[in-house]
Amino acid sequence: MKKIEQGFIIDRLTDSILNTISGDSFQTEISTLKKSDLKNILKKNGWNFDWKTEFNDLKKEVYKLTIVNNPDIIQGLLSITIESDHIYMGLLESAPFNIGKDKLYEGVAGNLVAYACKISFQKGYDGFVAFTAKTSLINHYEETLGAYHFKNQRMIIDTEPAKFLVTKYFKTR
Repeated sequence: MKKIEQGFIIDRLTDSILNTISGDSFQTEISTLKKSDLKNILKKNGWNFDWKTEFNDLKKEVYKLTIVNNPDIIQGLLSITIESDHIYMGLLESAPFNIGKDKLYEGVAGNLVAYACKISFQKGYDGFVAFTAKTSLINHYEETLGAYHFKNQRMIIDTEPAKFLVTKYFKTR
């Protein structure tokens, strides 16, 4: 099976997500994606990946990022697989309105990566998270996430950068 190359951009590391127009900060929550959420997460609505396939794969856990008290608007999605010694991020996608120069919120991707790190610590994996990066974004992930380039396009976030991300996003929770 071909691994999907991750192309998410870490625009800002925050403890929430930031509205790019007003500059206001909004607290977020991450929860398990529900089947009822899938009706709006479609390619015709601007999503790039087939989240229904991810959702239906029993080996994967799919999470949604929402703003506190606004659970119906999904800001981003994360699909992970629990491996024997780390978490593998198979897919991460910001909502279509959170991508590009006209995005509505910054901090979505960083928030979801931090959540994968948090799960890794909870599972006893010392924060280790792996993912497959687009070649053009390897340096970006090294600089923004503290990930290191393992081989080919595989990136790994180990304990120290994972602690930093979890503390940044989940310090008050």
